[in-house]
Amino acid sequence: MNYPFWSVPHIGGGWVIGIIAIIHVMISHFAVGGGLYLPLAERKALREGRRDWLDTLRGHSKFFLILTGVFGAVSGVGIWFAISLANPEATSTLIHNFVFGWAMEWLFFLLELTSAAVYYYTWGRIPNELHVKVGYFYAATSLCTLVIINGILTFMLTPGEAWLAVAGTGQEASRFWQALFNPTYWPSLFIRTVVCTSLAGIWALVTCSRIDGSRKPRLKSDLVRWSARWLIPSFVALPLLLAWYLWQVPVAQRALLQFGMTTIGTGAFTQVTRTILVMVMTSATIVGVVYFFAWRAPAEFSFGHAIAILALGLVATASGEYAREMLRKPYIVGRHLFANGLRVQEVAGKNAAGYLSGSVWIRAGGVAKLARGEAMFRGQCLACHTPDAYRSMKRLLAGRNREAIGNLLAMLHEYKSDSPYRAFMPPLVGTEDEIEALGDFLATLTPPAKTAATAPLDQAAAAQK
Repeated sequence: MNYPFWSVPHIGGGWVIGIIAIIHVMISHFAVGGGLYLPLAERKALREGRRDWLDTLRGHSKFFLILTGVFGAVSGVGIWFAISLANPEATSTLIHNFVFGWAMEWLFFLLELTSAAVYYYTWGRIPNELHVKVGYFYAATSLCTLVIINGILTFMLTPGEAWLAVAGTGQEASRFWQALFNPTYWPSLFIRTVVCTSLAGIWALVTCSRIDGSRKPRLKSDLVRWSARWLIPSFVALPLLLAWYLWQVPVAQRALLQFGMTTIGTGAFTQVTRTILVMVMTSATIVGVVYFFAWRAPAEFSFGHAIAILALGLVATASGEYAREMLRKPYIVGRHLFANGLRVQEVAGKNAAGYLSGSVWIRAGGVAKLARGEAMFRGQCLACHTPDAYRSMKRLLAGRNREAIGNLLAMLHEYKSDSPYRAFMPPLVGTEDEIEALGDFLATLTPPAKTAATAPLDQAAAAQK
């Protein structure tokens, strides 16, 4: 416990990160795909002499600049604040290992923001050919940011054997390139690239839907169908790319998904399986809605239709990002850092010396037992659970007496290979006294289990009300 713990009531710190990140992905991926959409559409309009297209694209570029340059940048900063508070150990690991990568990404981001502003403010002020080149320059810089960030995100699931060989030695940065181009790097990059093209089309449909189809039927029909085509690469290539990605996922993480698939008939879905099924069904729904409402009747395509597709895109994006996060369990950096910020190589030492022994926030010998139990709970449980809402400890422990809670904690502490919790929960570390204090604290979160002796008393009390 090197850091104070950030407790977020009801939803937990993880969902604060999740909510901000999902919104950011929707915008940042649009920044990449939309950056290519604009110059390609402008080039097509110039080649075909479609002045009406250029007027619409200029308005779309303003919307693009505001959404990506303001909301995209703010949500990106918000992610930094959230991860620094929710999991400072993981944030420290990423910064120390990828400081050179972050520096490159920030440089490209500055170029990206600058060129986006130049592109919008030079409509009609510079030669058309040069304006298109500015658009292509923006597209290149935005793609470079994706290339770097993708490596850091995939590192957290598959850091690679080369990096793991030096993890904890202080030489991790010497494996920068191996960590960046890790086993899941390339399939993830292709997945995100095709998703970027789809989001470019989806966000463009929002702009196109606002064109008056009764006054400008040809303009609206052409732009709606042009934008709809941007969804094709994603839905053609995504199944194969997902299979490639999952093939590179570690066997232990993939087993959780495979278990959920093999038990669908009995209804025993795993959380990862349910999330991926939501993503697949939502993506299929987008295909149907775009085909029937945008492609077949483009002139009648309404703003409501576009918002519905955007909402479905948000659900699909959220499901994909949530599934990716869940695949990492019980780690936040694969085989190195557990979800609660405990490093794998620290487990034995913490079991011997005590989880609270090195904490600057509590003196293990001079604090009441329940306070030590609460400190254990905050440090090892609250990263994934809340007391009474998301992954509620009260609900999970409902009906368990103190002995049953102790048995559960013993199972988590022993962390045997056949433990049903091992696939998605970190080990419980600490001395016998610390684990006992945690058990006493958890017992205060839930009422005692009903027994045969107390049941008649409860029935009599209920009858008097």
